[in-house]
Amino acid sequence: MPTDEPARDAPFFIVLNAGSGHAETELRRETIVEVIGSTGRACHLEVVEDPGRLGDIARGMAERAQAHGGILVAAGGDGTINTVAHEAVLAGCPFGVLPQGTFNYFGRAHGIPEDLAEAVYALLRAQVRPVQVGMLNNKIFLVNASVGLYPRMLEEREIDKRQYGRSRLVAFLSALKIALRPHRHLRITLELDGKERRLRTTTLFVGNNRLQLEQVGMEGLTAAVEEGQLVALAPKPMGKLGLLGLLVRGVLGRLGGADDLTAFAFKRMTVRTPSLYGRKRLKVATDGEVTKMAVPIEFRVLEGRLALMVSGQARKAARPLAGEAELT
Repeated sequence: MPTDEPARDAPFFIVLNAGSGHAETELRRETIVEVIGSTGRACHLEVVEDPGRLGDIARGMAERAQAHGGILVAAGGDGTINTVAHEAVLAGCPFGVLPQGTFNYFGRAHGIPEDLAEAVYALLRAQVRPVQVGMLNNKIFLVNASVGLYPRMLEEREIDKRQYGRSRLVAFLSALKIALRPHRHLRITLELDGKERRLRTTTLFVGNNRLQLEQVGMEGLTAAVEEGQLVALAPKPMGKLGLLGLLVRGVLGRLGGADDLTAFAFKRMTVRTPSLYGRKRLKVATDGEVTKMAVPIEFRVLEGRLALMVSGQARKAARPLAGEAELT
């Protein structure tokens, strides 16, 4: 487990996802450079204009951070943080976060301020805290991963986001549209602790974030995440109205105790689909990023593998948003 503290003057290697307009990106860049520069710490910052290059840039910055005893930092939403964190785990270097997304579940769960300047000040005071990551085959996830209907919801959200902008309301309405469209149930076989379990569901959602689970009303399973497990949620077979009702209950933070929802904690789980489906690859999502993976797929937890830089001495404490209950 990576527990060694970086030197007090360790340089920062920051990957900033442009995401928004040029003016906003430039303001963020200036804020980061100004705050870090005022302390005399070295700061190497790369702005990612092309999302397709994020992985390559993150990999190069991770190599530089590892070679120079530095700290790799992601500035962006949970998807950006996921990509950069993946490279930090592979390189074995400390990892910092400057949350700049819509939901920021990962940063908020670890008390990292959403205000950029405050997050930089917190990073300057931070120390290493080993945290767990989830794995979906060979890809990590920090907040959640899923198969089935949920990745389709995320794809629809990206389309709507480009047209209407980034907001929690847009995210909810995108999910609502998909819930009301025709959908097929996924027949899957789960292998847990050497035993098989068959499941028919629209989506299999696996959470690795205490804050998100609390906000949808699954407080009874948050302790499992704190104790080194992942949490699986799967709606039982239902029609459009039933799925819509489940979605609304999630937004209101009332999923706990729902009879039409299967929920359990685990450390390792293999998912297979019947051969009659003719599917060799399934659409999956990890922290909001949608790809396809070969079947079977495996979910598992890796405890303490991410050396996260966390500070309890930020100038202003980060607080969860009241009344919010959304899935990324």
